[in-house]
Amino acid sequence: MRISKSVADGVRPEKKDTYLWDSHLRGFGLKTTPTGHKTYLIQYRLGGRNGRTRRFTIGTHGKITADQARKEAKRLLGEVSAGRDPMSARDEQRRCKPLYEVLDEFLTQHVAINLKPRSQEHYSRSIRLHIKPTLRNVPITEVDRAQIAHVHHQLNKTPYEANRTLAVLSKFFNWCEAVGYRNDGSNPCKHISKYKEHRRERFLSAAELARLGEAISKAETQGLANEKGWVWHPSPHVIAAVRLLIMTGARLSEVLTLKWEFVDFEKMQARLPDSKTGAKTLYLNAPAMSVLAEVPRLHGNPYVICGDGGTGRLINLQKPWRKIRGEAGLEDVRIHDLRHTFASFAVAQGMSLPMIGKLLGHSQPATTARYAHLSNDPAQQASEETSRALTLHFYPEKQRNE
Repeated sequence: MRISKSVADGVRPEKKDTYLWDSHLRGFGLKTTPTGHKTYLIQYRLGGRNGRTRRFTIGTHGKITADQARKEAKRLLGEVSAGRDPMSARDEQRRCKPLYEVLDEFLTQHVAINLKPRSQEHYSRSIRLHIKPTLRNVPITEVDRAQIAHVHHQLNKTPYEANRTLAVLSKFFNWCEAVGYRNDGSNPCKHISKYKEHRRERFLSAAELARLGEAISKAETQGLANEKGWVWHPSPHVIAAVRLLIMTGARLSEVLTLKWEFVDFEKMQARLPDSKTGAKTLYLNAPAMSVLAEVPRLHGNPYVICGDGGTGRLINLQKPWRKIRGEAGLEDVRIHDLRHTFASFAVAQGMSLPMIGKLLGHSQPATTARYAHLSNDPAQQASEETSRALTLHFYPEKQRNE
């Protein structure tokens, strides 16, 4: 049918991109995405039947009218009839774009739409701290392997961070190829070797855990003073977040995004609709339930751990955590180490690895297997018990003397 404003308004999104082609102007169409985003475009082919079919976006429905889009489509299709490719000028402009502009597009058009909030934060951080400062104004098509290797090498003292930044860059350049900013197969991250990473597993001892508990109590009741004598008083939501992390073994993102509607007080569970491994049940023990009972519940705020000012959720726990761990003399302890500590204490209590995996929400048994070395080896224990029985007969005098 003939595309008009009323026709465009009436198109309903489906599970995949759909195209409505105009009956009066061949090659003029309207694209609708599953999210309901609508754009006017033309489709054409240069070079006869064997030529490449191309689509040129004219504008977004709502920002331009159907009549404006039709007028521009006529002009562009006239260029095609004369043997000129409307995409050529745009392609040239795209190739000259500096890297930072394309990175911003990547964040809004791909990362913000396709990745989970935690991954979005990771991508944004890597781009802001490590990629933009070094490659900011380099034209997107001129970024080469040597420049990527330089970015990677600058982070060699932090292998994990270096490798994660390289992974972000690789995803970014794959996206650039998909949307036409770079030629296929031109990803400059290829053949750059990752640094060897040494898995770091830090577990708090009983004494360290006691020091941490004292530091949290002091911060809650008295506040913590810095070198200049300024006293910092954390919000009750910060205190609650740290205590929940210790008592449940939950991931930081799971605690910070926890909503009251997820909590089942009768069953002592929190049913998380989404986590790193998908939907998950967080088991709440008595101390965790006590934390939830005491944390202020703010009207109109759905989150358990509220942000500064009482609006939204708490975004950053790193700064408060550094102050608390500093007071406890545990400067090398990361927030994620609290999860490791929960697992180590579960092992010490004789819990099986499958049960620990269920408590932590692991999707793969191999992930929980990292804690196997903390438990007593059953074979070693059996050998000790057998040897004690043998000793009664083999060294009877020695055994009687002992």
